[in-house]
Amino acid sequence: MESPHEHQQNLLLSRIITNVEKLNEAIMLLNKSLQEINIQNMNVELVAQMFKNYQSNVLFHLEATDSLKDPS
Repeated sequence: MESPHEHQQNLLLSRIITNVEKLNEAIMLLNKSLQEINIQNMNVELVAQMFKNYQSNVLFHLEATDSLKDPS
């Protein structure tokens, strides 16, 4: 015959397992969302780098052609 303590422990273990499974699913969703965010951040970083390079090229061209003027 099963003891009442063993039955209660089995119930607690069952609840723990269910909660861990739910937590696992939530973490998997979080990881997927973070991956998507990282991909978007890479795109933003790429555009920022392109703009920085463009700005550097414009400055170089203006200095090379003596067209650079002080801001008014």
